[in-house]
Amino acid sequence: MGSTMIFDMDGTLFQTNIILEASLDETFTYLKSLNYWEGSTPIEKYREIMGVPIEVVWETLLPNHSNEVRTIANEHFHADLITKINEGKGALYPNAVEILSYLKDNNYSIFIASNGVTEYLNAIVKYYNLDEWVIEVFSIQQIQSQNKADLVQTILKKYNIVNGAVIGDRLTDIKAAKSNGLTAIGCNFDFAQEAELAQSDVVIDDLGELKAIIPALSIKNS
Repeated sequence: MGSTMIFDMDGTLFQTNIILEASLDETFTYLKSLNYWEGSTPIEKYREIMGVPIEVVWETLLPNHSNEVRTIANEHFHADLITKINEGKGALYPNAVEILSYLKDNNYSIFIASNGVTEYLNAIVKYYNLDEWVIEVFSIQQIQSQNKADLVQTILKKYNIVNGAVIGDRLTDIKAAKSNGLTAIGCNFDFAQEAELAQSDVVIDDLGELKAIIPALSIKNS
């Protein structure tokens, strides 16, 4: 297999921020109706931790609640997100389709590695027909460690990959690339943080920039 591009999903290919706040607010409103929550929705705290495994999300947002309540919140949250995706309320980032098509046309192998849960990822893939370009989508649910570096390693081993890049907006993506000997391409999008992006090999402000930078990074397809 030639060069490979492994994309993160949330905040990289899919504009999660468009539906995130509404779904999170709906979830905490639901928790209020069950007398499990008081006060406003902790949207800013969520933005700070965006990209971490879902278990960490609810441990952070509901630190004083039981695992049962966290499970209720998680199920409601994802159900609402999926509903919004299926209703067309979400969106891919500008030039996402164009760059995926370009990469496939130039014989790059495309994968998705995400901390998102499988059902949620599948909803995005189905609605936007991403399987037209993406070989396989990998969810953090598929591995025990809940570490994205291990998830990327799973892809490399399964497909015998030795050359490529991880494209993502958070430190977990950058670390996943570097720990596996891949190029780390940081996306300066909605949830990105400057200190994290500084650790990547290169930073882009638009997915369309990949056309120009990939050859310069010596990850040209063989």
